[in-house]
Amino acid sequence: MRFIRFVLENWAFLLAGVLLSFTSSYGQTYFISLFAGEIMASFDLTDGQWGGIYTIGTTASALLMVWMGGLTDRFRVRAITPLVLVGLMLACLAMFAVPGPVVLVFVIFALRFFGQGMLSHLAVVAMARWFVATRGTALSISAMGFGLGQAILPIIFVALLAIVDWRILWIVAAGLVIAVLPVIAYLLRLERTPQSIAQDSQSMGMNGQHWKRSDMLRHPLFWFVIPLLFGPPAWGTALFFQQVHLTEVKGWSLASYVALNPIFIVAATVSTFASGALIDRLGTGKLLPFYPLPAAISFALMAGAETILGAGVALVIFGISAGMQATVPGAFWAEYYGTRYVGSIKAAAVAIMVFGSAAGPGITGWLIDLGIDFPAQMWPIAIYYVLSGLLAWIGLRQVGPLPRPA
Repeated sequence: MRFIRFVLENWAFLLAGVLLSFTSSYGQTYFISLFAGEIMASFDLTDGQWGGIYTIGTTASALLMVWMGGLTDRFRVRAITPLVLVGLMLACLAMFAVPGPVVLVFVIFALRFFGQGMLSHLAVVAMARWFVATRGTALSISAMGFGLGQAILPIIFVALLAIVDWRILWIVAAGLVIAVLPVIAYLLRLERTPQSIAQDSQSMGMNGQHWKRSDMLRHPLFWFVIPLLFGPPAWGTALFFQQVHLTEVKGWSLASYVALNPIFIVAATVSTFASGALIDRLGTGKLLPFYPLPAAISFALMAGAETILGAGVALVIFGISAGMQATVPGAFWAEYYGTRYVGSIKAAAVAIMVFGSAAGPGITGWLIDLGIDFPAQMWPIAIYYVLSGLLAWIGLRQVGPLPRPA
């Protein structure tokens, strides 16, 4: 009953968060990579060249996010969202018309910046700022948009790829992006935080203060969590980016592998809500070091999987980590550094995460060109996950526990 009451009282804000995260799909790796085979064939690219283009475009978007992400500290979500949606729509149309590899770099940049970067950032910052005691629950509901997009869109677009030219499908994506604009504008027409936007409603972070980005960069905790910020986006992105290569090496059909997305999403959704509730109950400090561990297990299992059933088991376990990824980091910034400057603080974190998502495809594609297939790369990636969680645990131990909000 308490959960239902919370949803009913805040449905407009929560639905806006869901739509923002869902619409980011068209700039997410799992969506763009559906067209990897067609893109590489159209422009005669190797895995390494395609990965390099993706890395350059995504890295550029990460650098721009450092500045643009901070705009959420000065402007309301409803003011920024229309501009971002129009930008993403134009990026989709540009993918329809892209003439060659050079222009493709700029198109990837636009898709990643407006989609994976800004829309995801808006969704998380909005939930982190609008809600305090129920921040984890709000983030878990908003994150349903990511899961819905990943569960629905790949199946639909892979099926359409069999009968429709890949470029035409990007026009479809552009239409779907712009269709949500009036809906979000309606939902946020009276935008406010549920606690009001008064100065005293802002929650404070460590040492009872509101941290600025410059303060955060001088504190050791941030540097201890950088590997954890970088790793999951890098290797999680690579897992979906290299899905065409992975299925070829394993001897699975792409359609069969993509059909596993719903069970992955179910696991991620359950994990999202469970971690959201745990955040509200325990705080992020007790969860942050451990959420990469299921991903480590998943990569080890996927490396050795011989059947599509084995891949399904690995993806279910990976979904546990992915679900926590949707809630734990976003709540961490607000909890440990306060909400007054959470936009600029999270923008720095998002830049690292976006850079990770840029490096993952580039590194794995380069290694594939060297003859090291992606399944062979999964063993050291699993070790990386474990070590990144250990470093985060060390950093959090130095800070100690924070008081929980009432």
